[in-house]
Amino acid sequence: MSDPHPFGKLSPDTVLGAVEGATGGVCDGRLLALNSYENRVYRVGLEGAEPVVVKFYRPGRWSDEQILEEHAFTAELARGEVPVAAPMAFEGRTLLEHAGYRLAVFPRCGGRMPEVDDRDIIRRLGAYVARIHGVGATGRFQYRPAVDSGEHGRAARDAVLAGGWIPPHLEAAYRTLTDDLFEAATACWDRAGAVEQLRLHGDFHPGNVLQTDDGFHVVDLDDARGGPAIQDLWMLLQGERDERQACLDAVLEGYRSLRRFDARELHLVEPLRTLRLIRYAAWIAERWDDPAFPMAFPWFGESRYWEEHLLALREQLAAMQEPPLTIQ
Repeated sequence: MSDPHPFGKLSPDTVLGAVEGATGGVCDGRLLALNSYENRVYRVGLEGAEPVVVKFYRPGRWSDEQILEEHAFTAELARGEVPVAAPMAFEGRTLLEHAGYRLAVFPRCGGRMPEVDDRDIIRRLGAYVARIHGVGATGRFQYRPAVDSGEHGRAARDAVLAGGWIPPHLEAAYRTLTDDLFEAATACWDRAGAVEQLRLHGDFHPGNVLQTDDGFHVVDLDDARGGPAIQDLWMLLQGERDERQACLDAVLEGYRSLRRFDARELHLVEPLRTLRLIRYAAWIAERWDDPAFPMAFPWFGESRYWEEHLLALREQLAAMQEPPLTIQ
């Protein structure tokens, strides 16, 4: 009987064999699983060489063309002297295969997660994102998806409903509320108008950034996509409205020191936050057959989670009806 879990056959021996086959080196037995749910990522020790990080891509999520486009963008960033963990090439290839899995090998990059409650760090992160966007603006993705005003959110909502995840007493409220949210999000996008589209990191939050004494570097462009600049900035804006405004002031101080920012994109902060909340719930539901997900999110099927989820979505509906944050 086949294993429905996409990583069910990814044993330690398979991981070590993949790294030895790619690098030509000999693994020294050190194998550490790193924090990743969508893919599987390991730090692997090599005899007489620096350890490497190997990422096994979740089967069926991205096409080869989409992965290679991510790798090409990462290489562009590196050539543009934007610090980034770029995949290593072996005989000219960055996308490798072993035992039926697609993978990439990266140099190990040290660092710590940035302290985003520090205004100076937020300002420097803004400048770093501007450097990414300076490269991203020089081309377009052909295969990778783009940020949209709600299409993916509707598909995510429908998947959650079809999967029977919503407790029966909340289903009608969830359906009605999400309809209202998509309508409000569309109105926000209409107010923003035709903003510039860039190649983006796509999932720029502190967990995907490492900080050292020399600055920052991103370690994962798995969600790279096209879209407006604000997609790579809004996740740095946390807390109540006055706190988000203070964060925005610091972020844009750094960003605008290197690159122009279109104030109309501030209409998109709350719709993007809303769509992420909806898609996050759908992501867990879609991955539930992966044993890592019930272990990491044991509360997902509980009624309390969905009650709190609806409360958060109602708050987002109110947020989208407020004036956007402003550039000081």
